[in-house]
Amino acid sequence: MSHALLKPSSTHADDPLQVAAELAQRLAATANVRDQTGGHAAQEREWIRESGLLTLSIPTAYGGQGADWPTVYQVIRILARADSALAHVFGFHHLQLAGIQLYGSVQQQRRFLTQTVEQNLFWGNALNPLDKRTVALDADYGFQLDGIKSFSSGSVGSDWLTISAWHEESQSALIGVVPTRQHGVAVQADWDAFGQKQTDSGNVHFTQVSLPSTQVLQAPGVKATAQATLRSQVAQLIMANLYLGIGEGAFEAARAYIAKEARPWFASGVEKAGADPLIQHRFGQLWLKLRPASVLADHAAQELDRLFRLGAAITAQQRGELAVSVAEAKVLAHQAGVDVSNDIFELTGARSTSAKFGYDRFWRNVRVHTLHDPVDYKIRDLGRYALDGTLPEPTAYS
Repeated sequence: MSHALLKPSSTHADDPLQVAAELAQRLAATANVRDQTGGHAAQEREWIRESGLLTLSIPTAYGGQGADWPTVYQVIRILARADSALAHVFGFHHLQLAGIQLYGSVQQQRRFLTQTVEQNLFWGNALNPLDKRTVALDADYGFQLDGIKSFSSGSVGSDWLTISAWHEESQSALIGVVPTRQHGVAVQADWDAFGQKQTDSGNVHFTQVSLPSTQVLQAPGVKATAQATLRSQVAQLIMANLYLGIGEGAFEAARAYIAKEARPWFASGVEKAGADPLIQHRFGQLWLKLRPASVLADHAAQELDRLFRLGAAITAQQRGELAVSVAEAKVLAHQAGVDVSNDIFELTGARSTSAKFGYDRFWRNVRVHTLHDPVDYKIRDLGRYALDGTLPEPTAYS
């Protein structure tokens, strides 16, 4: 389905952070209700499409806005403060575009990135490296795909999918792209986690799906370059900024509640809850969780952007040092998001647990998403690096 006639409401001259702030405000108005109902946020995804932000990370050479990665991550964080599920869908759209730039040939980049701009396409993910149930069989035209992929974020309502499939003959995976509405592709909207309810992360089924060689970004048996392995770092930093955004959203919700709704505890001796020195102390502690996580996330984004622009010239050493920076940011963002979204209730009190506020969604969303890959392995990698300088091994998660 082409969206070429759907004109984005923003132009390249707009400040993307301001566009994101206005979009976040719009999403926030219904975030609690939609969190309770779940399902596919079709209308809200169209708002994202209409905002013009789908072309944010696409180079200007292909008609995109050419924003740097720090800007992309700031937009993700802004959206996550209001609606982390749709911030995830948006972030993973840009992860697929990053994959095209990292894996694809010049011709493939020109084709798919230009087409994304011209048709205002929304990309979804069916590249789950741990799920080998989708297999690729050799065919005259390229490969035939059969099987299923789980945790396919953004697949419902997408226009194109990035996919991975296991190639038995070479004992390796390939990476490619297919139209979501191609014959044989069936998206199953069965995501039922207790958080991140509208990430459209169900299963995708492939039945005799044709994958032409022109749509294969990385062929089976081809060893990934240091440049190609940046995809996992793009993904991990998307998650770090999602967790930070959730933590910041929870912090702001608690601050606003204490200013407008909370009653001081009788033993505090103050007239307003915000004047209670114990609440002030605890808010200072929450701030000291968010602030260093934010600094490290911004630093990692700058480093990622620098290496991303190096292209094929990136070295394994540089890639490994980036993985350390991203792991630092991811671990602190994980801890800050979980702790802040949980601890706010100690400060806001019993009445703040009313369903009408929906403050529990911050904790549920970050708790579900932080299970993407075990944080202890990130801490282990950092411990190894701190002890003897060992760099993290390039994997789909590190």
